[in-house]
Amino acid sequence: MITAENLTKRFGAQTAVDGISFTARPGQVTGFLGPNGAGKSTTMRMIMGLDRPTAGTTTVNGRPFAEHADPMRQAGALLDAKAVHPGRTAEAHLRMLAATNGIPRRRIGEVLELTGLESVARRRIGGFSLGMHQRLGIAATMLGDPQVLIFDEPVNGLDPEGVHWVRGFARARAAEGRTVFISSHLMSEMSQTADHIIVLGRGRVLADAPLADFLSAARRDVTRVRVSDPAALASLLADDGVTVTQTPAGALEVQGVPAYRIARVAADGGLDLNELTPVAASLEEAYLALTGDATEYRSDAAAVAA
Repeated sequence: MITAENLTKRFGAQTAVDGISFTARPGQVTGFLGPNGAGKSTTMRMIMGLDRPTAGTTTVNGRPFAEHADPMRQAGALLDAKAVHPGRTAEAHLRMLAATNGIPRRRIGEVLELTGLESVARRRIGGFSLGMHQRLGIAATMLGDPQVLIFDEPVNGLDPEGVHWVRGFARARAAEGRTVFISSHLMSEMSQTADHIIVLGRGRVLADAPLADFLSAARRDVTRVRVSDPAALASLLADDGVTVTQTPAGALEVQGVPAYRIARVAADGGLDLNELTPVAASLEEAYLALTGDATEYRSDAAAVAA
């Protein structure tokens, strides 16, 4: 388990993390989201004892991480996949970590197999692809078989197969009862991976909720409709404040009128109604709506459109 209580970090006059509190629990993947500059990486560094909080506390399995006598058996963290010596082989890198943390050498083969790196174990890391670097970093996090796993942007730059692998790995570790804490900017990926969402903006917690509750709170009031004559229904619904959009799949998405009213209009018009389904907001839509005022660097929409 990871906890933060009134956690604050200042760099001179700048407050990077501003009194945040949260808990990442065992048995679930917690997605840690926020715009660039929101304080995510600083928070993760404080969890791992790499930055000292200005105020507040953070613990891993009930104690500050630096106070654990067996740190790699408590938590594994991948904060920078490239932070390894390029001249070492993958096996030598893991052997060094195991030796300095009292971990049996047999564990090296186990984590290489777990991450699919057995065939490149004796290759120098400098020749690794980005995906291989990420897998090696994940192998290192698992050396001590810890109950807490922390990943900062683990799928950035990976191909679809690599993204799929990381997602499956995270879900499998959570299913084993571990705490999995992942920072990412890829909303579509987090929607398939996370059970719980924590969103930071300008160093403060903007949301802390189960994924389903977070999405439910961001309702779009949009209804997907399939009807015998979409054009006729669109014409019947035409009114101020009602938006009707045709989807590529042939359905209509209607916004600005309740579902019961759509059904009544279709019936009065003699149209066969085949589907009437509320459309939930995507994680990306919910995230952008929440963080719109907390984005440090924002593009000019008009300039982008031009």
